[in-house]
Amino acid sequence: MIVNKTNWHQHALLLVLTLFYIETFIGRQIMAVMIEPIKAEFGATDAQMGLLTGLGFAIVFALVGISAGRLADKVNRTYLLAASALCWCVITILSGFATGFIMLLAIRMLIAVAEAPVTSTSLSLLADSYPIERRSFAISCFTSGATFAAIIALTVGAYWVEQYGWRQTFFIISVPAFFISLLFFFIMPEPRRGQYDEAIDTANSPKQVAQLSSFRESTKALLKRKDYRLLVSSSAIATIGANAFGMWNATFLVRSHDMTLSQAGMMAGFFGGGAAAVGILLSGYLADRIAKRKGVLWLPLVGHILGWISIIIYLLWPEGLGDEYSFAGIPFAMLFCTLASFFSVWWVSPCLTLLTGIVPGSQRALAISMQTVLITLLGLGVGPMLVGVLSDLFNDLMGVESLRYALIITTSATLISVILLFKLKTYQANQVLENQPVSNI
Repeated sequence: MIVNKTNWHQHALLLVLTLFYIETFIGRQIMAVMIEPIKAEFGATDAQMGLLTGLGFAIVFALVGISAGRLADKVNRTYLLAASALCWCVITILSGFATGFIMLLAIRMLIAVAEAPVTSTSLSLLADSYPIERRSFAISCFTSGATFAAIIALTVGAYWVEQYGWRQTFFIISVPAFFISLLFFFIMPEPRRGQYDEAIDTANSPKQVAQLSSFRESTKALLKRKDYRLLVSSSAIATIGANAFGMWNATFLVRSHDMTLSQAGMMAGFFGGGAAAVGILLSGYLADRIAKRKGVLWLPLVGHILGWISIIIYLLWPEGLGDEYSFAGIPFAMLFCTLASFFSVWWVSPCLTLLTGIVPGSQRALAISMQTVLITLLGLGVGPMLVGVLSDLFNDLMGVESLRYALIITTSATLISVILLFKLKTYQANQVLENQPVSNI
């Protein structure tokens, strides 16, 4: 089979971007199986662990993320990612030398600085590598890296933490980032910026918006777009429950289903992460094929609703109920964990593809970075922290089951995202009635 050279470059860049995305998310997700040992060693509370695994990282990311996106619109993006990967490697190694909770928290904040350019720069590169009609599946391949990272972190990572300790595990996961940095710097070419944007900019963006150069003007122009505001808000709120569940699910299985750390990590990683990987790839495949005929918003709407119903059933399912109908050692409740993980990621590829299509290429990395900052602040920051705080508050009343009800409350934030997506759908319908050009939703 003869492979087109351009396609080879596209797919090679996609592969390396995805590998780096997997690496960074392993660093985030592996904290889920480090909660119990770090908490025991440093004498931390659930709220403090929520700060360590989420909010501390998210605050710093929010402070530097938009600037990192703006930087990606101006400099060589592959070199920027090379520097990011190298810094991530060094700082992750430092995590293994932390002597106390405060020191580890400070190092996690430095990790946020190193990761700040990753998502916005990567998606900007993909938007310049794939035309709009093929972009959803490419983005779904990239974003599926987070789910594959969860599988690795919660299964292999749990084994490493249990066998070698959390410090040595940080040393292990830092190694791939060094080689990824070399690939970005010496091998990966940067695609021509905006090469697939002519039709998008003509159809959807006023000419003067594409020519804006100041940070303030660009930000104002993006925030004036109602479709952009609704899309970004719904995406960010959806991650509150999703990230909280992903970070605390293994701990929930340990506390409420009486599993060991490695068993819980295996269950959460294999069933939760595996189902999410299939779901995110399927949604990207479907989005590319139905966008022109029916639009893509129905995918995240259906996914959010079915995912939320499944996760509530999972969290309320009593320990041992129905286990006689499942395989030995696998709780029947994991069926609903699998369904929740499968459906809850259906928003990712369609919404990111839609985002790349409603903004001009000159502002794309900034637009994505603004979304990423809000997603990180609410999803990674507020989500896990809120669960930890609620779990501590409910502890006197509910004991070990306090985490169960903290997760139920936090994951219900998904319903707000559903409302915002319906508002976006209504806005699109009104735009069509008024004969105003909008992106295909």
